[in-house]
Amino acid sequence: MGDYLIVVRNADDPRAEALSAELARLARRMGMVVSDLHRHAWLGVKGPHAPKTLAVGAWTLVGDVFNRQRPVLPGDSDDPDDYERKLVARFWGRYVGVRFGADSRLSSILRDPSGALECIAWSHEDLTIVGSDAPEWLVHKLRPPWRINVERLSQALLDPFMSSGPLLLEGPVAIDPGTVQPLPLDSAARSVWRPADIAHRSLGQPPCLEDAAASVRSAIDEAVTGLAGASTPVAAEVSGGLDSSLVASSLTRRGDIPVILWLSAYGATPESDERSYVAALAEALAIVPACVPHATGAMTEAWLERASQGLRPGVNALDRPHDMDWAARLREAGVTALMTGKGGDSILLQRSTTDVFTDLWLARGWRALVAPDVPRLAAENEISVWSMVRTARRHGRADNRLPVRDDGFLVSRHPPVAHPWLAGCEAFGPAKRLQIAGVLDSVSRHGPSMLTETVDVRHPMCAQPVIETCLAIPTPLLTHGGRDRGLARHAFRKRLPTAILERRSKGDMTRIYARMILDNLPVLRPWLLDGRLAALGVLDRDAADRLLTRESLIWRGSYSTIIVAAAFEGWVRAWERRLPPQA
Repeated sequence: MGDYLIVVRNADDPRAEALSAELARLARRMGMVVSDLHRHAWLGVKGPHAPKTLAVGAWTLVGDVFNRQRPVLPGDSDDPDDYERKLVARFWGRYVGVRFGADSRLSSILRDPSGALECIAWSHEDLTIVGSDAPEWLVHKLRPPWRINVERLSQALLDPFMSSGPLLLEGPVAIDPGTVQPLPLDSAARSVWRPADIAHRSLGQPPCLEDAAASVRSAIDEAVTGLAGASTPVAAEVSGGLDSSLVASSLTRRGDIPVILWLSAYGATPESDERSYVAALAEALAIVPACVPHATGAMTEAWLERASQGLRPGVNALDRPHDMDWAARLREAGVTALMTGKGGDSILLQRSTTDVFTDLWLARGWRALVAPDVPRLAAENEISVWSMVRTARRHGRADNRLPVRDDGFLVSRHPPVAHPWLAGCEAFGPAKRLQIAGVLDSVSRHGPSMLTETVDVRHPMCAQPVIETCLAIPTPLLTHGGRDRGLARHAFRKRLPTAILERRSKGDMTRIYARMILDNLPVLRPWLLDGRLAALGVLDRDAADRLLTRESLIWRGSYSTIIVAAAFEGWVRAWERRLPPQA
């Protein structure tokens, strides 16, 4: 969605008042709509879909806020954050909150559990600044004494789950989703929502199949209806995969949500061309998709750096030709929002691996063998049931390893620090742990790109109703029938065509993106080998030199790590130019 900026004066000081007024004038000049929150604070917003405000008790919520259809409210307690726990259970959306004390000074900041709206804060003289970004004009005006944290940078390169964790800058504070950050900003943040707390519900007596299916169907409908209705008309992505098809079915079910463009991109390889599935969906839902080729283009250093101007490396902004093509099509169609199915893989459990059996084994022991889906799960993974038993029996409760990026040319002197959401997961098996990690990863899907500059990109599968519903369901039930996203398939079996429900393959753009890297090696090699990551020692230049050849890449792959490193390189270059030089 759009951006917001809140500036609060902490004292009745003429200099602070003058600086606040100057920042407000600059914000207006940069296209923001500025309004007073009270005499000490102002709010600036800009689009697409500029954030709105809503008063809830002592909190001013900025963004989109929706009522939960069936909230699960915590009981009353003496917890000082009891009100905030109930607030995040009663409402969902894409919002941050600010609370002011009796003296009109900022006392606390709240970020919604989905993390769909970025929230960072910092102090400058007698001002506190809270925003979704630190735009270049603001940094240029204030010249804050921030520095790039090189160790955190190297850890984030290795750890895909740090993309939405602490900032790679020393100075501003990133407020984690589901937390309350008291003022002053060096106070410890307090968690009022964690995925693990919701996932503990999955350890109890599981619901019956039909009740679980109904809850998933209801949650997806709730998320789609809420986000689509935030502003209309909208467009919707229909890739031909299950997740975007679920969203499309919910959009068409209502009939009162104007979808004026159904957009689908197909690649130039057989596995990336899903038009046959899009056609089956179109017939079932009576829609008319526009199928367009996936746009490609030459990579340049200018757009590699342009992709990473924000507070975090622009890993969502690296398919720039595609983003520009879709932005133009959506602008021409007159829509301001795009609905996607992104995030469904993680929360609906696309990975129907033997880890699911390990979860079942940890819950039931030998009784797991009588579960009807076990033979199908073994067959899907081309492994015997007894091999799954052997793996499950060897699993340690303390084994909390999660995937890291290929470290063939990345350097880190210390292992990545686990995000707070990943702590305390010893009660869960590996499949549920990975699902929780997927919730963390879903936060990064809301990152900026060329597309988000043009339209409001909305991800219902990353919304709180869907996240909470699926976390509370045991993974063996989510993979009903031994299938990836089996429960979702069952829940929507009356809405979607058989071709989608029974599809075994998945659209794969790997070869498309591999070709993009291979064709742009003349740009990527100097960009990385002679860049700042190598100079800072977080990239092994000799190892990268050996990897960044056509022969090595065709043999070894590592495409995703290379493109992520390219985004990080652009981010370092942009921020080193923006910040004052180090003494």
